[in-house]
Amino acid sequence: MRSKKVFLSSLFVGVVLAALFAADSARAARASSASSTKPANHAASAAAAVQRKDPNSLIAHEQLLAKAKAGRIDVYFLGDSITRRWGCTDPQYAPMLENWKTNFYGWNAANFGWGADGIQNMLWRIQNGELDGVNPKVIVILAGTNNVGSKPGGDEKVAEILKGFHALLETCQQKAPGAKIILTAIFPRNDNLQVLPEINQINSQLAKLADDQQIFYLNVNDRLADKSGILLEGMSADKLHLTVQGYQVWADGLTPLLTKFLGPPAQTDHAPPPTGDPSLANRAGRK
Repeated sequence: MRSKKVFLSSLFVGVVLAALFAADSARAARASSASSTKPANHAASAAAAVQRKDPNSLIAHEQLLAKAKAGRIDVYFLGDSITRRWGCTDPQYAPMLENWKTNFYGWNAANFGWGADGIQNMLWRIQNGELDGVNPKVIVILAGTNNVGSKPGGDEKVAEILKGFHALLETCQQKAPGAKIILTAIFPRNDNLQVLPEINQINSQLAKLADDQQIFYLNVNDRLADKSGILLEGMSADKLHLTVQGYQVWADGLTPLLTKFLGPPAQTDHAPPPTGDPSLANRAGRK
């Protein structure tokens, strides 16, 4: 009798363990199925504003808030590091700053670029004070290369980037309803030529956003690169950022539009002074 009870008890334990194992296996199968159907290149939305919370970006934001309240700003440049390097005080970019002054002095131009920003970060900055009360006559936008990145992402990524541009334009129009907006085509990047088709796809859609009344599209890529997207000699030192020669190409494209909107540059300039990378000032102070 006792052996029968032991047998039944063992049988019961075995059944329970088998049921638990089957349930675990089913959960694992469902998890595996879910992961296999999830898109491999899920694209974060560029239309959702995101704050950069690293200390250097926080300080830079405060600097740009102060810049927005200083002087007179008729031309407002919004962008990432490609924009920032053109008009900043960092010693290594002094030739770019001289080029900036040569091209824009008298038009009261101010630079609100910040390195490594994606569209979502620029969106956060102008939603949080950097465009408040500025009322520029012209806004120049160069954005999107950090969203494209150096790896192809397909149609989903392209769609999310275009949503970001729509949000950026909408916010600029809300904050500065009287401004003309110059939407600059994303420049070719040669750190991975496989992303060039995505850049071309985005640019072709950006061109359609221009109404030539408030939004104007500027594409100087045929003067920066050949027909296949290979940057011309002297336009970039790192296959991404522009040299002085490259910046002059961009300036040559902007000048006719700025002249049309503002007239010729004045003999004096009232733009706020340029800012620089806060980390450089911190390092200098520790020497």
